[in-house]
Amino acid sequence: MNLSPEVLLSAYAQGVFPMAHEDGRIHWYSPDPRAILPLDRLHVSRSLRRVIHHGPFTIRIDSDFPAVIRACAAPAAGREETWISKEIVAAYIELHRLGFAHSVEAWLGDELAGGLYGVSLRGLFAGESMFSRRRDASKVALYHLVRRLRERGFRLLDVQFLTDHLARLGAMEIPRWQYRELLREALAVEAQFGERE
Repeated sequence: MNLSPEVLLSAYAQGVFPMAHEDGRIHWYSPDPRAILPLDRLHVSRSLRRVIHHGPFTIRIDSDFPAVIRACAAPAAGREETWISKEIVAAYIELHRLGFAHSVEAWLGDELAGGLYGVSLRGLFAGESMFSRRRDASKVALYHLVRRLRERGFRLLDVQFLTDHLARLGAMEIPRWQYRELLREALAVEAQFGERE
């Protein structure tokens, strides 16, 4: 399977993304319906707001992308199987090296407590996966992701599939045709996730 940066970025520009099956084979997906998290709809509970503003986590951007994607790929309670194969890990680390894949990390001292990663392409951020080793760590990372996307003029946060967890945070499903319209609008916008020169 060709997971070169050119193939991956072309796929994201068309609303398609890869996932590995249990046998290791990689398949391409364009779900209908598609889940997005509108940037003005993130639901932050009172208790989460306290953790964000007064809690123990330090947020870093792209300080250890390989550790984040490997943590997302590792088996966890309720998720013994993973769609993030070694081939996908290597491909996204290369996308990160080229400036298209990014991580938002919640640190507790020297411990990577949680975080998320995704692909940035013009005004689109495609959230790929998140993990938490400490309570609320991934939610705090998501809050900082949304804040950064809003500050930098992004238009679309794609979360692919709706889960109960994402729904509680404000994610919603839309039909594929509508997603493609939003994607077209997002790709017409110049936005930059990484540190500006």
